[in-house]
Amino acid sequence: MKWIDSLDVALSLLEAHPDVDPAKIRFTDLREWILALDDFDDDPNHCNERILEAIQACWINEY
Repeated sequence: MKWIDSLDVALSLLEAHPDVDPAKIRFTDLREWILALDDFDDDPNHCNERILEAIQACWINEY
C-alpha cells in the first residue's frame, strides 16, 4: 500500500485497531500506525496532513 491508497490503509487500520475511534486519533499516532502496517510500503517522507486527513476520513466512514 502507498499513501494514496486511503481506503485500503483505512481498512487495514480498522483491522489492526478495531477498538480505536478514528475520530479521536492524533495525526502523529495515525502516521506511526500506518508506517507499522505490514502491507504498507511507501516513503515516510511523502506524508502530509492532507493525506492523513483522507485516510482518517475513510477510516471514520468504515468505523
